[in-house]
Amino acid sequence: MKAIVQDRYGSADGLRLAEVPVPVPGPREVLVRVRAAGAHIGDWHIMTGLPTVARLGLGLTRPRQRVRGTELAGTVEAVGSRVTGFRPGDEVLGTGTGTFAEYALAREDRLAAKPAGLGFIEAAALPVSGGTALQALRAGGPPAAGARVLVIGAGGAVGSYAVQLARAGGGRVTGVCSGGKAALVLSLGAERVVDYTREPFDAVGTGYDLVLDTAGNRPLAELRRVLGPAGTLVIVGAEGGGRLFGTLGRTLRASLPSPFARQSLKALVAVSRAEDSRVLADLAAADTVHPVITRTFALPDAPEALREMGRGHGRGKLVVTVAEEGAEEAGGWSGRVGVG
Repeated sequence: MKAIVQDRYGSADGLRLAEVPVPVPGPREVLVRVRAAGAHIGDWHIMTGLPTVARLGLGLTRPRQRVRGTELAGTVEAVGSRVTGFRPGDEVLGTGTGTFAEYALAREDRLAAKPAGLGFIEAAALPVSGGTALQALRAGGPPAAGARVLVIGAGGAVGSYAVQLARAGGGRVTGVCSGGKAALVLSLGAERVVDYTREPFDAVGTGYDLVLDTAGNRPLAELRRVLGPAGTLVIVGAEGGGRLFGTLGRTLRASLPSPFARQSLKALVAVSRAEDSRVLADLAAADTVHPVITRTFALPDAPEALREMGRGHGRGKLVVTVAEEGAEEAGGWSGRVGVG
């Protein structure tokens, strides 16, 4: 089968299309014929091996798993001897191993059935970024009707889902993003947008019940100032920091018990859950949540998707298409392929 492989840590220049054996499912694994695979920032971190401390789990000198990609949507090709929830021909979404390929393995407990009304490209954009946003809102306590929610990085892969999910739960959402994404974030349900390239962070105001920081390295003290007395800050992700530890120190500080008032600071470590993919797929099929997909790439062009991701400040999701679904530039967002 064709797959995007990597033999050393580094840039997207080290990725290549190659012929590799079709993987064989273990007892609790499912072999999926991949139709589309979402790209997310975790794929970029694995590709680069950064921060370096992550190599303790990824492989010290080279990636232990040669084929890149984590999110997927496709059709079950074969199942392991102890798999009971799926059979060949089922359409699924979730996370797997080496999904930038014609076939990939996934654990049964990380797959969900794809609703018939949801396209493969849309489905592939949901599991990691959408699941992270869902878990972040749960970590902060799902917003009650009228709760004030601040989403930093509101136009990004996780942020675009967080805005929609918070709004669907009755929250009043303010989004922080660059001015070029303002129209998108407002269309997703935000009441207000603050352009961080033009306005100081203080322009967001204060008294938020929940702050989700999906995008940056803003000092914790600054984030605390915009929280209400009993508000919750959830650190969802952060880029930058040193090559050795990245932003691990900031994340750990957010995990420590707060000595101040009733404010709560939390660092999210998202995990792949089939139930989250089911919830998101149902919301997308019902037109409640719209995957924001900026661009799709054919499988041979998957390295360019990660190259673009490494440039930072992207909007929504990038998706790699496999099989008969070709790459295209998205022209407008409607819950199918698109963003304005």
